[in-house]
Amino acid sequence: MKHGFIKVAAVTPKIRVADVKYNGEQIRRLMKETSEAGARIVVFPELCITGYTCGDLFLQELLLDAAAKELNRIAEASEELAGIFFVGLPIVYEGKLYNVAAAVSDGEILGFVPKRHIPNYNEFYEKRYFTEGMEETVEVPWNYALPGQEGEKSVMPRAFRAVFDPDEDDWDELDEEDIDDDDFESEISMGTRLLFAAEGMRGVKIAAEICEDLWTPHPPSIDHAIAGATVIVNLSASDEVTGKAQYRRTLVAGQAARLQCGYIYASAGEGESTQDVVYAGHNMIAENGTILAEAEPFSDGLIITELDIARLNEERRRKNTFPAKTDEYEEMYFTLEQEETKLTRRIDPAPFVPADSQMRKKRCDEILNIQAYGLKKRLEHTHSKRAVIGISGGLDSTLALLVTVRAFDLLGLDRAGIAAVTMPGFGTTDRTYDNAVSLIKCLGADFHEISITDAVKQHFSDIGQDPEAHDITYENSQARERTQILMDLANRLGGLE
Repeated sequence: MKHGFIKVAAVTPKIRVADVKYNGEQIRRLMKETSEAGARIVVFPELCITGYTCGDLFLQELLLDAAAKELNRIAEASEELAGIFFVGLPIVYEGKLYNVAAAVSDGEILGFVPKRHIPNYNEFYEKRYFTEGMEETVEVPWNYALPGQEGEKSVMPRAFRAVFDPDEDDWDELDEEDIDDDDFESEISMGTRLLFAAEGMRGVKIAAEICEDLWTPHPPSIDHAIAGATVIVNLSASDEVTGKAQYRRTLVAGQAARLQCGYIYASAGEGESTQDVVYAGHNMIAENGTILAEAEPFSDGLIITELDIARLNEERRRKNTFPAKTDEYEEMYFTLEQEETKLTRRIDPAPFVPADSQMRKKRCDEILNIQAYGLKKRLEHTHSKRAVIGISGGLDSTLALLVTVRAFDLLGLDRAGIAAVTMPGFGTTDRTYDNAVSLIKCLGADFHEISITDAVKQHFSDIGQDPEAHDITYENSQARERTQILMDLANRLGGLE
């Protein structure tokens, strides 16, 4: 990350339901691909290691053990890659099954974030399998990676990795006296109140929620953002129903706007069972209300772009109603090196002028209405039926006249009550003068022409200004003369200037 930007990705692998080995291979391949492309936060879909549509297979220990073992392989693969990766799988804790997002980086499993809201309506039957995630952080003993090998734990301290061959599920020779069972004990934090913070990178704090969490009245991401998360990742398996894609897009963009955060949404896609529903890999990356990148439904589901973390932090500082940080979260740290972030996102050179002609027309109309209704109120309050405005033929005075005309129309006043004054001087050209006259007559305003040349010459003589010296005095004297004319004319006519 450099200059506040960090490259991120949402990825949908093509999976096989319950084939964790195949799915793990696809996940690791895409981890490598996105990391080499520069992505440093990479998000995969909900339950992507097993597949979301496993049904009653979620109750089978064989599947659960295989999924946990595959997570270890994924964590091992992350050691050779830059970035943090979020993948979904089912895990068991205290006899209950949880749908979790696992964060891995630098060869480590950093933590588990369980799904908080478990849907059980319409086409969803998740409560048949899963338990709601806990807010308080618990420590999960992690010993599933090598089923059937007694005493061997799943996540090993880094010192012991060299003697383990994950491809063969085997150990190289190691003297038994060198092994202390306690060395292999491992616990991993799990809870909805986890933040993943990049060491040495100010403002890069990531939190996770899962699918349905976003669709509830109080998504966990609200609390995440208050706790300091600038990036929210959502591991999802949102199925397709007519019109749902647009609603989903609105939810993602709206949450990114409300929380002034980056929002990375990765959804299940091709390979899931179509027994009941279809999944389309509709992935999105949003920033502060704007969709920066989107994988159209039924595409390959891979999107990469950059989030402007510095901008998000600045917007939060500006918005003094953004709540103060809470300390109820546990922070898990991972390492990222400072590096140049090559930008691929489009930076709009005219961010306030929509490129679409219809949207541009609406924007212009909105601007006119905002100003016209403000002026309308002032005219009503002062009981004035006259207005005085200087017209130069340039953009500013043209907009001012258009606003005044609209305000008069809203009040039902005669446009002849608008005294539109052109005041040619030393620098007035035929083009600007003709534009001013044509505009005034076209709109039906009361045309006035008052030359300022003689008055400014007299003023120059009075103060000793050389008319050939085109300095700040030369320019401002003309502007002040025009202002005096408009103010005095407004007083004489009884109108607003």
